[in-house]
Amino acid sequence: MADNREIRARIRDFLVTRRARVSPGDVGIPGRDLRRRVKGLRREEVALLAGISVEYYTRLERGDAAGASPSVINAVARVLRLDDVEREHLGRLFLASSEGGAPVRIVRYVRPQVQYLLDALGDVPAFALNKRLDIVAANLVGRALYAPMYDGTRDPVNAAWFHFRNEAAARALWVDWSSVADNIAAILRAELGVQPHDHDLADLIEDLLDNDEFATRWASQNVHRHSSGIKPVDHPVVGRMDLPYESLYLAADPDLSILVFNPEPGTAAYDSLKLLALWARDDANDQHARWRTARSA
Repeated sequence: MADNREIRARIRDFLVTRRARVSPGDVGIPGRDLRRRVKGLRREEVALLAGISVEYYTRLERGDAAGASPSVINAVARVLRLDDVEREHLGRLFLASSEGGAPVRIVRYVRPQVQYLLDALGDVPAFALNKRLDIVAANLVGRALYAPMYDGTRDPVNAAWFHFRNEAAARALWVDWSSVADNIAAILRAELGVQPHDHDLADLIEDLLDNDEFATRWASQNVHRHSSGIKPVDHPVVGRMDLPYESLYLAADPDLSILVFNPEPGTAAYDSLKLLALWARDDANDQHARWRTARSA
């Protein structure tokens, strides 16, 4: 579980990397100072532009957020040019530094109604994921789409673990492995800001930090929210597909998200998913037939 000292270190590292990302010219500071020893803005420049004292900003960067108002956080976020996800992340880090926390229970199962929802989507691959990117439920074509993940021995299947611990298989599945890797590390970083006392999440991150690809991305301090986009996939059965996706949230299950791949009818990806669905049903029928034969033997 994260203690206050560790949370303060996260605040420091996040603010230092965001400050280094902004050049003086970006915020209207003229001239070029060849004596600058820091990359990006100095602390005093951030403080001046945010309308706070240098001493106070220094305290914030050290993780001492006691009494930090939303207006101060927003002012610092504006100067550092944080996007909405980064601004939310900073606010949650400050909140965690001033409040205690209890261990978080990770969600490992879904309600029957959620599984019914996934199954009702038919030939559209759909998954339920918890905050540490465990795939806790999927429909038939979803399992077929992520078949390489389900070939391993890890239970439950974890998208981050597969990506960095079964890297060869992940590189074969994801056409743009590097971009997916960037997003996974940034999603976990953002979630750690939301749940700094999540023991399971911390254990997963600790395990992944042995991987150089993950460690490099983790050190960047980037944060990301899974929302929508396109993921190019090279599936071992139906080949290349460019799959649009949406991430949906359930009001009754705030610790879960539903990931749905839903290409437009008439596209090559749509047709490929139809073929994948047929293959998945045939494979499921073959497995059932083998099970019945074994039972009757």
